[in-house]
Amino acid sequence: MDVHTAIRERYSVRSYKPDPIPKDKLMRVMEAARLAPSATNRQPWKFILVEKQKLRDQLAEMARNPFVSEAPICIVAVCTEKDWMLSSGIHAYAVDVAIAIDHITLAAVAEGLGTCWIGDFDQEPAMELLNIPEEHIIVELLPIGFPADEPKAKKRKPMEEIICWDTYS
Repeated sequence: MDVHTAIRERYSVRSYKPDPIPKDKLMRVMEAARLAPSATNRQPWKFILVEKQKLRDQLAEMARNPFVSEAPICIVAVCTEKDWMLSSGIHAYAVDVAIAIDHITLAAVAEGLGTCWIGDFDQEPAMELLNIPEEHIIVELLPIGFPADEPKAKKRKPMEEIICWDTYS
């Protein structure tokens, strides 16, 4: 599958089959994250692959999204350098970890899997649940598995509303 097809076919999966993910598929998806670029190649991330049902159930409660526990795995994307700032004034993790997560989402599509970005969750209890050091931060929860739902038509703004040439207009 080429990248343009993966981009078109990716959608936020909110219902998952209980089928386990074959390890070779999962490792190809995680290899996409490992190869993602980051500022000064710091690779400021760790990915916790949460497989235990009890832990996924607790994460689902913290995210107020039951499908987090329905997926056979929930990838917890952790930034290991939360205080590092780019010269632009942006936290580097907001860019670096997002790039790695996006690589995961597109590689998942190529493997016949689905994902859903979850950024609304209770940070501190999730950190405690997964024994994440306090100097780190969870950036996203990403349930992953075989979709049990069907994609809906994507609503996107027309190109002329999102691009400007040379200056903001």
